[in-house]
Amino acid sequence: MYLGLQGLFKMAKKGEEREMGMFFNGIIESMPLFAKELVAGGVAGGLAKTVVAPLERVKILFQTRRTEFHSIGLFGSFKKISKTEGIMGFYRGNGASVARIVPYAALHYMAYEQYRRWIIKSFPDVGRGPVLDLVAGSFAGGTAVLFTYPLDLVRTKLAYQVVGPPKINVKGAVNTEQIYSGILDCFSKIYKGSGLRGLYRGVAPSLYGIFPYAGLKFYFYEEMKRHVPDEQKKNIMVNLVCGSVAGLLGQTFTYPLDVVRRQMQVQRLLAANSPELKGTMETLIMIAKNQGWKQLFSGLSINYLKVVPSVAIGFTVYDIMKSSLRVPSHDEAVIEVVTNKRNTQTSSLHS
Repeated sequence: MYLGLQGLFKMAKKGEEREMGMFFNGIIESMPLFAKELVAGGVAGGLAKTVVAPLERVKILFQTRRTEFHSIGLFGSFKKISKTEGIMGFYRGNGASVARIVPYAALHYMAYEQYRRWIIKSFPDVGRGPVLDLVAGSFAGGTAVLFTYPLDLVRTKLAYQVVGPPKINVKGAVNTEQIYSGILDCFSKIYKGSGLRGLYRGVAPSLYGIFPYAGLKFYFYEEMKRHVPDEQKKNIMVNLVCGSVAGLLGQTFTYPLDVVRRQMQVQRLLAANSPELKGTMETLIMIAKNQGWKQLFSGLSINYLKVVPSVAIGFTVYDIMKSSLRVPSHDEAVIEVVTNKRNTQTSSLHS
């Protein structure tokens, strides 16, 4: 009797699992292609950003030249943040960062795939080589930045703040550097103080930087994967290596523009006697002149430590998610686009 009931329970459990599997398969099959790419990109971006959040926090403090961190180096900065703010100090601004990176990465990867297919469909004579990935990646990066830049601005301002004991100024008033209590408070104060333009302060160097960086990142990644044997293309370690090298090379070429962007973003939080930063090129020249050209690469070593796992994890998780969601490979997508175009042309001739 007991064994019979146990068997019935097992059969019922297997039936539920089968039904659940069919339910999820139905959802996946019903999702349009762009939605699958959005989900895959969002998951990849959020996971990669969270892993490297502590290094991102220290990098922003280095870029914006907070002297108490710049002078004590990488390990000293980690110790100082741990001592004054605790473990959660390493994730200050990470909520805004993840809130930005999930839609950013989702848009970035999806737009890359869409631009790539559109170029193939509109310009069939264009080669399928790395130049296609360079162009599609560049436009995808610019599109994603325009939609998500205000969140990046908020993330930077929150990460720039350092919690510490209140300081008493000359007049005896208590003064603390923390002027934003959270993401919504930061949005509200920026908008009230500077309007929509304030939420896009520093967007120009972001666009100048993201076009070459995003393009080069996809260019190097896809170019490296072209030289990988077919049986190894789904190997996680191979994808991690390809992603690491792609991020490393792409970041090196565009890093000075990232420094310019950060300094423009936190300008209102700097001392009143700091020179006003205006346009991108003017800011670039001013930083090189007043702070030295080395400042344009300040935090680059930390960024290497951040970019290697971040881009590697991002590309690898994206490829895994694409496979799980049954997104066609690039080669399959090209065949589908060409076939659809031929069918359209044939039907128009018959009509």
